[in-house]
Amino acid sequence: MCFWCKDQVTISSQDKAKDSLYTVCMEPIVFVDESGLPTGKTGPKLASHHANTPLHSAFSCYIFNDRGEFLVTRRAAGKKVWPNFWTNTVCGHPLPNESLEDAIIRRLKYELGMTAKDLKLVLPNYRYRTPPYNEIIENEFCPVFVARATSRPNPNSEEVSEINWLKWSDYIAKLEEDPVDYSSFAKPRNISATSLPVWSWWAKDQIKQLQNTQEITDYSQPTSS
Repeated sequence: MCFWCKDQVTISSQDKAKDSLYTVCMEPIVFVDESGLPTGKTGPKLASHHANTPLHSAFSCYIFNDRGEFLVTRRAAGKKVWPNFWTNTVCGHPLPNESLEDAIIRRLKYELGMTAKDLKLVLPNYRYRTPPYNEIIENEFCPVFVARATSRPNPNSEEVSEINWLKWSDYIAKLEEDPVDYSSFAKPRNISATSLPVWSWWAKDQIKQLQNTQEITDYSQPTSS
């Protein structure tokens, strides 16, 4: 059991064949080297995230609808790391021996109750390390994908508190307007400073490489009827 959990809570999702086998505390993440190759070691997801989080496999996905709008999500208040921050559609970790594509579909169902098609890899070698949030650092080899929504989102409130569809240009504008100093979140305390960021650090980091890609140009356009 993780040190911050009083009880183990079994994950409930539409994909019971996989998710019901793991608990929120003990779902494994896959440790990787700097090339993104598995080292052969894994660790429980929540307990492995700390001040010296080992490099591990992850994914980030940007979902667009047929109007070319992009789905942004706000992380639930109960999330251990980066709660209440707005970010891209879905992020997560593949299970051992699970492809990134399968992991994206699984987490879309669990977090947002939705499906997608035309999954395309945009940034195959994206790797990031965040500044600390409550002394916890994200450290991920995290390929970035885009996809088209094939159903309406129905968010899981334990994961996502709000959603919004934005034009890509409006999304960029919001990131550019957001404060850039995350130092107030470094250690556990009551955060009362004004003008704090509301968008995730990794969203701003990913946009540097994403905004001029052909895939974003294509997916942010309405599809022909």
